Amino acid sequence: MHEVTTPLPADPTEPDDLDEDSGLRPGAARQEVAQRFAAVVSDIDSGALEFPLPGSGRTSQRFAALRSVARQDLCLARLVEGHADATAILAELAGPEPGPAERWGVWAAEPPGEGVTATRTEAGWRLEGVKQYCSGAHSCTHALVTANAEDGRRLFAISTDGPGCRPVRGTWQAIGMAGSDTPDVRITDLPAVPVGGVEAYVRRPGFQHGGIGVAACWYGGALAVTEPLRSAAQRGADPHTDAHLGAVDMQLHAAGALLDQAAAEIDEDPLDNSGGARLRSLRVRAFIEEVCSAALSHVGRATGAAPLCHDLRHARNVADLSVYLRQHHAEHNLAELGGLVARPEDHR
Repeated sequence: MHEVTTPLPADPTEPDDLDEDSGLRPGAARQEVAQRFAAVVSDIDSGALEFPLPGSGRTSQRFAALRSVARQDLCLARLVEGHADATAILAELAGPEPGPAERWGVWAAEPPGEGVTATRTEAGWRLEGVKQYCSGAHSCTHALVTANAEDGRRLFAISTDGPGCRPVRGTWQAIGMAGSDTPDVRITDLPAVPVGGVEAYVRRPGFQHGGIGVAACWYGGALAVTEPLRSAAQRGADPHTDAHLGAVDMQLHAAGALLDQAAAEIDEDPLDNSGGARLRSLRVRAFIEEVCSAALSHVGRATGAAPLCHDLRHARNVADLSVYLRQHHAEHNLAELGGLVARPEDHR
């Protein structure tokens, strides 16, 4: 994977008033990650880096690749995971194949708000509205966007180039995951190509497989967060430090094994003929979210404030992972999991 160190020029359209020595300038972080994202996509296009499709027989390789990127940089992983997920969705729903140097995102969050509507016209489908949480809003050349049509929710492929697709300034104020560039996007009379039918995006088996891919990114972030704890334990024997490292290692080992098992199950039943994909996704995501949260706690308790205050990379990793984990819907997902386990007949 390319390591790009030359920064892009500052973006005069974005506020960037934090201490330039802090390394936490949101505009600079966004541009650095965008540049590295383009380099990763170039590697994918050339075959130097692979993200095999879910259910292809190499799903464990896909999860390992996502984990590896996330261990380097969670913001980069967020964009790379979106591109890899878009490629899988387009393949599964017979959409257009991404072209060379195209960088795709998946903009499918639907929190309360205006949202996006789709209208069928004589000239084709047009989109209108505001889509929230659009990772890679300034760097993606294309995106898959969910929108509400007269007959239900649909997925559309769009080009982000042009006045009909514009990030809304000031709508991504995060310090954690700042470089993921995830603002709202204003969509105005934008041409769109339908991908699949009504609700096809969420009903396809790959929706559940993709959710586990996100968990693989969380797992990679947890591996990065634990590095100061490993270093502290290696510097000298201390029972408390060793105990924290032992607790973290135990849980991370279990999480890695669970991801491998999930990958094998997906490859055995890629079309989810057994009907177990949702249950598997809920279990894996909930467990890995808990493991990551525990790792953040153990590392902080074992190492104190020093790494957070003097190690910029660690401070970024902690902030990024804390935000990224909130893509898990916590008790809402746990309640769904409990309902599936207790009353499976209600969910068929």
